[in-house]
Amino acid sequence: MRLMEEIARQKDGDRDEEVVSIGGGLPQHVKVVIVGYALTSKKIKSFLQPKLEGLARNKGILFVAIDQSRPLSDQGPFDIVLHKLSGKEWGQILEDYRQMHPEVTVLDPPDAIQHVHNRQYMLQDVADLNLSDAFGKVGVPRQLVIKNDPSSIPDAVSKAGLTLPLVAKPLLVDGSAKSHQHSLAYDQYSLQKLEPPLVLQEFVNHGGVLFKVYIVGEAIKVVRRFSLPDVSKREMSKNAGVFRFPRVSCAAASADDADLDPCVAELPPRPLLERLARELRRRLGLRLFNLDIIREHGTRDRFYVIDINYFPGYGKMPEYEHIFTDFLLSLGQSKCKKRC
Repeated sequence: MRLMEEIARQKDGDRDEEVVSIGGGLPQHVKVVIVGYALTSKKIKSFLQPKLEGLARNKGILFVAIDQSRPLSDQGPFDIVLHKLSGKEWGQILEDYRQMHPEVTVLDPPDAIQHVHNRQYMLQDVADLNLSDAFGKVGVPRQLVIKNDPSSIPDAVSKAGLTLPLVAKPLLVDGSAKSHQHSLAYDQYSLQKLEPPLVLQEFVNHGGVLFKVYIVGEAIKVVRRFSLPDVSKREMSKNAGVFRFPRVSCAAASADDADLDPCVAELPPRPLLERLARELRRRLGLRLFNLDIIREHGTRDRFYVIDINYFPGYGKMPEYEHIFTDFLLSLGQSKCKKRC
């Protein structure tokens, strides 16, 4: 439904209060938050589910599709622009729009997103943070960037002192299925079969469970996912070659209801995650992302961030509709306070 069909504006020199038809009922005077979205068809299907749109409408939030065939500044007006499209041209369009419309919140800035789309730099802020407190320690696995020449990989790995097995990940995250195709290399010879450019990351045994930490503004939600099983020294001596898998959290099934060893299943301490999320929001300049975190097997408080994803699959996050709409409302209220 078009924007003009959604909203009957009562302009009084300001757009703070509008008449909106909520849920097909009588118009109510509410402060409306208009969210323009530019998403792929896949993301629209997974994210803009009927329950989210219905809840948003009841809270006074309207989602309006951005027409990519028209100039962005000719559309709206928007309070928030929500996007997940790739390409330099789109990034430049958004940057120009941000300069022309500083009053609009863009989720998130294109340059900040690009930072986590390159695995050479993705985890650098986590490494620099070197978070350690009474609740635990958070680091990143040792890794090595290989940009070309597969035959040089074994020697480069030896010089870097990395320990097998190694997880190989494409260097760039571009939204394609291929950019999430990971491999586990068991031996030196197999490293030559990998296809640069890529990042080689030491595999850390973690009990076959990964923690997906979803971040939406200041809200945090953690879910367990099954992951790759631990690799023993015996298995290392028996196995050779390259094992390919979609991603470390390769199993779609949630591990939240599984009968797991409590030492493996215990969620990372909440204060630790809150501090980590707060620091990364500031350092990365992002408000919509998730962290893939593992706990080193045999420890209780040694954690590793192995991946960061911008605007992840929130549709898989429990109660995402309430968390996301509350976040959008908080942004709208913050803008109103600044204007008022």
